[in-house]
Amino acid sequence: MTSETTPLSPLLAPARLAGHDLANRLVIAPMTRNRADSDGTPTALMAEYYAQRATAGAIIAEASTPNEVGRTYPNITALHTDAHTAGWRRVTRAVRDAGGGPMFLQIQHGGRVGHPDTSGRTPIAPSPIPLPEPIHTPSGRQAAVTPREMTSDDIRRTIADFAATARRAVDAGFAGVEVHSANGYLLHQFLATDTNRRTDGYGGSVAGRIRFTTEVVDAVATAIGAHRTGLRISPGHTVNGITDTDPDELYPALLKANAENGLAYLHLAFADPAQPLFARLRTLWTGTLIANPVLPADRIPADGGRAAAERLLESGADLIALGRPFLANPDLVHRIRTGAPVNAVRAKYAMYTGGPTGYTDYPRLPTPS
Repeated sequence: MTSETTPLSPLLAPARLAGHDLANRLVIAPMTRNRADSDGTPTALMAEYYAQRATAGAIIAEASTPNEVGRTYPNITALHTDAHTAGWRRVTRAVRDAGGGPMFLQIQHGGRVGHPDTSGRTPIAPSPIPLPEPIHTPSGRQAAVTPREMTSDDIRRTIADFAATARRAVDAGFAGVEVHSANGYLLHQFLATDTNRRTDGYGGSVAGRIRFTTEVVDAVATAIGAHRTGLRISPGHTVNGITDTDPDELYPALLKANAENGLAYLHLAFADPAQPLFARLRTLWTGTLIANPVLPADRIPADGGRAAAERLLESGADLIALGRPFLANPDLVHRIRTGAPVNAVRAKYAMYTGGPTGYTDYPRLPTPS
């Protein structure tokens, strides 16, 4: 199928995000790929990877930890030292030089998703409840350890670390940051009843469980501006042993607590327009909504996720975040525009190992000069 016979997708229409003009409505979702140096500093290979995908309307860079205790897995990125800042600055410069749109950096604290062999520290979490599955460490998969319950001082320091990392992100050339309150990491652990058994003001009721996320968002917005601050959530998603027992009550309350702050966007992971909660959250959130569609776990659809993405646009999303389709197809925008076949993702292990294999070596189609 050629561009002459392929209807123009609404995904290719221009858009705006946080005051920035976007060439299209496609956003690269944050994807941990474990290509940083052992201390969390982004590498030249990472700069090449992101620059290859600069035709996306915007990029949300992979999760970066705001401190050592928040590290999840080996060779993930961080942003709390000058070396980290310099490494990320090289990445954002490479994307700009390639003509790319704005980049946001996801800030993620692992909470109980961590291990002393990786971080050198005992993980901290809302409650001393261990991850119910093994975790990857530098010496292979190991049983998770019981995290230490966070004290009031831990909570204050962690909130301050998120704000400090946000300031570093802007200094490194990012348009803003995304606060990660999804996928079973620390902020999500505070939201969920099975990981938060606290009896102080940060647990128990819905108001108590959303408090930590709201305070992190407020601190980040104060540090760099609400227009540079995004929030990611994943209602009902059970990764990393999380169970959302009351999503219909909790997430509307979380959005109401943040809806008037003028945030850059809400990023809804694993969004399903057929679920009533999606429509309710879209109604509550009057700002920009980035939605990440549910795609098959074992493959990329033949259309690169176009049909699922367009359904989300039709259901009220403003922008669409795609992960694996962009990983395997640096030129995904061109392939959607022309109806060209898409690359399949290489073996899963290649997604999380070092080097260019399964990272920067995916083939691109020739484009007209």
